[in-house]
Amino acid sequence: MAWGVPPQPQSSRVQALYELCKRSFPSPSAAGAASSSPPPADVIRSITSLMDTITPTDVGLRDNNLEDDRGHGFFDSNLLRGSGRLPRWARPIKYLHIYSCDAFSIAIFCLPTSSVIPLHDHPGMTVLSKILYGSMHVKSYDWIEPTVLASSQPARLAKLHTDDVRTAPCPTSILYPQSGGNLHCFTSVSSCAILDVLAPPYNADAGRLCTYFHDYPFSSLSAAGRKRLAGNPDNYAWLEAINTGVNVHMQTGMYTGPTVQELQT
Repeated sequence: MAWGVPPQPQSSRVQALYELCKRSFPSPSAAGAASSSPPPADVIRSITSLMDTITPTDVGLRDNNLEDDRGHGFFDSNLLRGSGRLPRWARPIKYLHIYSCDAFSIAIFCLPTSSVIPLHDHPGMTVLSKILYGSMHVKSYDWIEPTVLASSQPARLAKLHTDDVRTAPCPTSILYPQSGGNLHCFTSVSSCAILDVLAPPYNADAGRLCTYFHDYPFSSLSAAGRKRLAGNPDNYAWLEAINTGVNVHMQTGMYTGPTVQELQT
């Protein structure tokens, strides 16, 4: 190292994730957003391999107090240090924004114990999710193609993809526009945090709107036409869009990890 030259800071894993996503995800056109193809397999492997190495400390979260009854313990706010304990129902899910552009977004969701992100979809999107700490139940579906509708109400048939509990450390999961559990819900078994990469992110102007759903057992409704199912009927469900507002107890928190230094284009 030359005398008088200050050492350069080591690039963070967050910066590395941003740069890899920047190289990997092209900016989508609004016209083709709803039918966008998933990224190539080698791109997915590179990003998941990097995400698998990211720890709570890498993104500014404390990993020495994974259950915090106030719902604010990971943000180390002086204002909140002296606040009283909140009842379980009052603890919000915290959303931490790291970076977003029209091609991808990076964010963290911090879920107190027993909180729920309801069943929702990711139209035209690929989503990579890494559980940073804690444990959560994941239930996900993919649409049956061609479309199968119920005869008695506006519900569509889907096949169960995942219904299990995942505990950190575990591999990064991937869902694709048409497979991998594109419709999913999370229920925190213990306090947990999820690092998400969405490519491309939600965008109303491009037709990528989040829709929430109710799921009903397959046996509760009948199909509009004759439909033979492959395998156990319990692996199928009817999903009906929720057209009224969905009240998710979520607040925006302050991201305190390494900031992203945007690449000049």
